[in-house]
Amino acid sequence: MINRREFIGLTAGTGAALALTPEHVFAFQPGGKLIQRAIPSSGEMLPVISFAPRPAADAAANKALLKTLLDQGGKVVDVLHAGPPVEQGVRAAAIELGIQDKFFWTTPLNAPPPAPGSAPTKPDLASMKAFLEQKFATFKVATIDLVLVSAANAVDEPAFLALLSEMKKEGRVRYIGVHELLFPPNLNNYPYPPTSKLEAAIRGGQIDFIAADYSVSDRRLEDVILPLAQERKIAAMAYFPFDRGRIFQRASATKLPDWAAEFDAKTWAQFFIKYALSHPAITVVRTGTTKPEHMLENINAGMGRLPNEAMRKRMAQLVDSLPATPPPGAPKPVVVSAAVLDRYVGTYTAASGFTAIFRREGDKLLVKPGNNPEVALINRSEKRFQDPRGPFFEFDVDDQGKVTRAYLDQEGPQGTQRTVLERK
Repeated sequence: MINRREFIGLTAGTGAALALTPEHVFAFQPGGKLIQRAIPSSGEMLPVISFAPRPAADAAANKALLKTLLDQGGKVVDVLHAGPPVEQGVRAAAIELGIQDKFFWTTPLNAPPPAPGSAPTKPDLASMKAFLEQKFATFKVATIDLVLVSAANAVDEPAFLALLSEMKKEGRVRYIGVHELLFPPNLNNYPYPPTSKLEAAIRGGQIDFIAADYSVSDRRLEDVILPLAQERKIAAMAYFPFDRGRIFQRASATKLPDWAAEFDAKTWAQFFIKYALSHPAITVVRTGTTKPEHMLENINAGMGRLPNEAMRKRMAQLVDSLPATPPPGAPKPVVVSAAVLDRYVGTYTAASGFTAIFRREGDKLLVKPGNNPEVALINRSEKRFQDPRGPFFEFDVDDQGKVTRAYLDQEGPQGTQRTVLERK
């Protein structure tokens, strides 16, 4: 799949120094002002472009990205899909720079996923509160700006919102939000209605924010969710304005139309961001990147003119005319050497007591998760492996090649939930 880096043909590296390619110099207009919009429940103003840290970014890259965001008027850092190590890393980078208090931080609160093959259990209120208390202690903060729970948990488990509502009254949580992971519309036989839980959470009347997939190529939120959020005075954060990168592949053979200049879009990335941003219900558009030059390009999409309703229809028609979004499919396995696989062999245990045992057999890494049968994993990268039953295992490897822990990622209607597995 073509991502933005391949699409634009970038060669500049990420680091503390900011190097711009000609495309990005052209795409960035010095002196512009980032648009701000109000959180409906409070009137607090937020810059409309936010930053989503990515696992590929190192400490130097995170510092460069945070400084670029702040220098250009940005403020919101959303870590929902990043995972605990990435959240800790970007927080640490902000602390080292002495700018942690200048950002609007989000954090997720998710129920621990069941062990593979085990039945779900009711979330424990005390453990959820302890989870958040640990974040307060780790990040050395008295308040978290926005805590996001999955729409499924918000609707099915009232304890989630009850806990957050109490902490909001105490002044420890400023805003409460729900998020929904919208699986691709062309994914066959997906059993969950894509927005039903999100709609129910909005109608519940206890939240300040929603966050979900929204792009010019995935406009499902426009039917019910965004109008309802406007009606209920709930802020909306648009996730994945590039349709998880798929939209760049669709546009790869098409020239940016000249009429994009009418709303100050100079690149396809800005075209896509401005579509999401131009919906009146959207408060913030979240963009993920590991490169400061991409950050500048994204921020510039939040400056200048935005398309009006007639132009939005024209944009949607253009995107609908592009080659269809490729149907979801499993990527091809990668080859991983026996030496690399051997470093992962061992027993890993979660705080819950769940244990995963890994061993190598030939060119395959096998896992026995809990009481489930042993199975050969599919190599997705040198560090990430997929259980054919669904979950992913990702190993944490330091600079010396030492492995101390693994992460179990399980995905469902409430999004990706990560469990830490410490190596014995």
